[in-house]
Amino acid sequence: MQHAGCGSFVFTPRLRRGGWLRIYLFLPLFLLLAASPLRAEPVDLALILAVDVSDSIDGEELMLQRNGYVNAFARSDIVNAIKSGKYGRIAVAYFEWADSSEQSLVVDWMVIEDLASAQAFGEKLKPAPVRKGHFTSISAALSFGLGLLRKSPYQAERKVIDISGDGRSNDGPPVSEARAAALSWDVTINGLPIENERSLYASNLAPGQMAQYYKDEVIGGPDAFIVIAKSFADIERAISKKLLREIANKEDLGEGHRAAAR
Repeated sequence: MQHAGCGSFVFTPRLRRGGWLRIYLFLPLFLLLAASPLRAEPVDLALILAVDVSDSIDGEELMLQRNGYVNAFARSDIVNAIKSGKYGRIAVAYFEWADSSEQSLVVDWMVIEDLASAQAFGEKLKPAPVRKGHFTSISAALSFGLGLLRKSPYQAERKVIDISGDGRSNDGPPVSEARAAALSWDVTINGLPIENERSLYASNLAPGQMAQYYKDEVIGGPDAFIVIAKSFADIERAISKKLLREIANKEDLGEGHRAAAR
């Protein structure tokens, strides 16, 4: 049939009775498949790295933190620990946080499974623009990290939020509320408290009290732990030790790993 004033043709296909029958039979299956989400890629660990960039941390110290992660992931013992898992890969996201309104996603979810992907992570992290905040909201950092885990495109056997910082939470909701929300989702919260002499003095804390605060108020969940950085100069050692333990999911990493992480 040709429309008036138009040179194109419109064809109306006719289906035999058997054709319509096949459509009716397979339509429910088609709709079910269309509504079903694709299976997420499995990984051994979904790891959130949440790094403090509040006022107590200056620009040089911030870069020591970033470089600590860049260098740690490029280490052969850490790459080998990743490869030794059931799937041989982990998913990592890195963000920096300060007060309750300041959380900046620096590296979105990516898979690390070998040296090349570990170096690709570092290439994204090291040159990224820096956004600093003022106060310290561990509760907001935990909530932001949990949101990233909930939206992760990967299916992980273990889920970890790693909070590093040099001060107690002094902004936003109570840490206990955000901590409970994360724990209810089977997340392990680990800590990397930094014994920064300047921030300890500002917080009227004695050496060791920051670590105790993290133990009592921050970490939780299956196999939760802290690794203490004795200063920002010590941060790379602490990061490497922490990552080895998180990736291997073991407290005793063996003589080779312990020697490498000292």
